[in-house]
Amino acid sequence: MITIVFRLLFELIQLYTWVVLLACLFSFLIGFGILDPRERIVWKIYNFLSRMTEPLLQPIRNILPPVANIDLSPIALLLLIQYVLCPILGKIYGMMLVGIA
Repeated sequence: MITIVFRLLFELIQLYTWVVLLACLFSFLIGFGILDPRERIVWKIYNFLSRMTEPLLQPIRNILPPVANIDLSPIALLLLIQYVLCPILGKIYGMMLVGIA
């Protein structure tokens, strides 16, 4: 049961990583004029991606200022997920399997 829960957590983290990457891609495509945000489907997808990512990106933006008008908060979030959250969850999972916790 513990394995299923942690596997689900890791899959959700992987899915959220893809959502952050898609939000960045949509932001670039809209910024360069390739996608038109006035189109309904484009606006709905971008709105969904923004609503999914903004709660975690906004606190990072408050700490990390833009560099040369480039928002580095998605990169910081992805690095935090990859190098902090996943290893911590892995350690917790290992401790629960061994029974140390």
